[in-house]
Amino acid sequence: QFGLAGALETLCGQAFGAEQYRKIGSYTYSSMICLVLICFPISLLLVYMDKLLELFHQDPLISELACRYSIWLIPALFGCALLQPMTRYFQSQGLVLPLFFSSFGALCFHIPFCWLLIYKLRYGIVGAALSIGVSLWLNVAVLWVFMRDSALYRETRNLELQEIFSSMKQFISLAIPSAMMIW
Repeated sequence: QFGLAGALETLCGQAFGAEQYRKIGSYTYSSMICLVLICFPISLLLVYMDKLLELFHQDPLISELACRYSIWLIPALFGCALLQPMTRYFQSQGLVLPLFFSSFGALCFHIPFCWLLIYKLRYGIVGAALSIGVSLWLNVAVLWVFMRDSALYRETRNLELQEIFSSMKQFISLAIPSAMMIW
């Protein structure tokens, strides 16, 4: 997802420089749709992680633990599919304070919540995955509030579906090479 979302750095940066603010919104929303759709096949891989790891001759106990962790990490995967485009949305405009506040808030929540789930409630590896997911979704929620209250959002909130879907082609054409570079 991180690699695919890298396409937004180019697309949103150019749109912001050209003062085509509606395009920033359409690129952001189209990338969110694409990344959420990509989460479904990735989730299938995570569900069968133990079989994949055993295929590569990994220890069965470690494979089972990795699979259990991966399954509980699936909600975080979907949160990340929204967080990455939102992050690029703010970065393209040079707005770092919303990113700082949301990340700092999520971190301040994550540390004690993770400790609570792992050590006090004894959820172990499941607690670690759950705390990551909840913290990511908290980060998404806080960024959404900042995004909703931004001046640029007011210009892009009335986007038509046709604008969003037409932006998908441009997003995908840059997202695949971007992911290949990261990979």
